[in-house]
Amino acid sequence: MRKSFMKFITVFDIKVHPASLSEFVTVIREQLQLRKHIVQFGVNSATVNEASENEEFRRVINSADLLNIDGMSVVWALRCLGHTVPERVATPDLADGVMKMAEEQNFSVFLFGATDPVISLCVENLKRKYPLLRINGWRNGYFGPDDEFGIIDQINNSGADILLIGISSPKKEFFYDRFRDKLKVNYVLGVGGYFDILSGRTKRAPKWMQNIGLEWMFRLLQEPNRMWKRYLIGNNKFLLRLIKEKAKGKSDRKHGS
Repeated sequence: MRKSFMKFITVFDIKVHPASLSEFVTVIREQLQLRKHIVQFGVNSATVNEASENEEFRRVINSADLLNIDGMSVVWALRCLGHTVPERVATPDLADGVMKMAEEQNFSVFLFGATDPVISLCVENLKRKYPLLRINGWRNGYFGPDDEFGIIDQINNSGADILLIGISSPKKEFFYDRFRDKLKVNYVLGVGGYFDILSGRTKRAPKWMQNIGLEWMFRLLQEPNRMWKRYLIGNNKFLLRLIKEKAKGKSDRKHGS
């Protein structure tokens, strides 16, 4: 992490920012106005699991300027460990907040990810939702190594201020890490499944399910073949890591460290 724009805490060897949605949008707006380059990723239980097992991924995540707490399970884990977390900042909500702010402040955006039909629907829906938003370009998220420099050129030539990357983890984080010094956009946000939601391809869980931490179950029921391993196995892995982290904290206090 190159610079801390707001208070952070370290848990599971990952730095996260326990901030509210409005606080994130304010910091992002201020940095865009200063023409600073910043990157933001969301942290959920899958992020924690991957970072715990993949040192290189953990390095990339910790190099991000902003890390929002995307998963309710991580909110509960942090509170269980004694940290104060004002709210969960789900990445789809953050992306919407950033798009609204971009429309108001006349910042432009480039969309990168999903399939051609899905990303085209995203563009249509964004134009409908934020009619004054400047969308400078878009591209699907399917590519090979030989395409990467062309993608960077396409993004840079668009002149966009904001880049939304909607490809799966850890692919999006590693892609950004390889080209962070070549990207000319000022703000990069990894948006996960936001494009599928924005396009209408998948539905978001009802608010009551989000509030009690069952959004993962809603996604599992919608896409069981794709999501079963992430949630049924991943959630148990995360719970075990929380138990170990809790025990580690007790041990540290016992020994005065």
